[in-house]
Amino acid sequence: MAEAIALIDYGAGNLHSVHNALKAAGAGHVAVTADPNLVRGARRIVLPGVGSFKACADGLRSIPGLVEALEERVLQDGVPFLGICVGMQLLASSGFEHGVHPGLGWIPGEVRLIERTDRAIKVPHMGWNDVSPMPHPNGAALIEPGEAYFLHSYHFRPENGRDVAAMTDHGGGLVAAVARDNIVGVQFHPEKSQAYGLELLSRFLEWEP
Repeated sequence: MAEAIALIDYGAGNLHSVHNALKAAGAGHVAVTADPNLVRGARRIVLPGVGSFKACADGLRSIPGLVEALEERVLQDGVPFLGICVGMQLLASSGFEHGVHPGLGWIPGEVRLIERTDRAIKVPHMGWNDVSPMPHPNGAALIEPGEAYFLHSYHFRPENGRDVAAMTDHGGGLVAAVARDNIVGVQFHPEKSQAYGLELLSRFLEWEP
């Protein structure tokens, strides 16, 4: 397990597609797991997520010891971490979908409904859109300009703009990626983003923050 990537299985992720995309990007051993002991042995961690913030947060916390193992490995040991879609949103302090619910709080901020400033703008934000990297000391090597596939109605609003690694535009700016130290989260789906997504995952597999 020492060289494995832990792909976290908490009942709320597109696991099959993400697993296949990681393998296609060059990953060796990918362990689909919710076992805290396996998480503690992982060299890299990927947290996917589809559905509502509440369901994902509840699912993650329903597994005894999993959040503690993630915090130990990511926050204390500093292993590379990638959050995808709601897995990225869970990095926030709180989410406002179906009430107010606490996130992991690793990158302070809120997850709020996308505001429609124009009747022509549709929510959810669905389909291909530009990813525009921002000047950023952490994780910048992972995020390159290009187009990725998005599917979300809520968006991450970090407290500190320095945590924003990339933006996209959907009737106004939306955060496409966040980064802090060894932690990166992307709002889009690399596993659905064809060559752009596979190249990002490949860079993550080589990333040494």
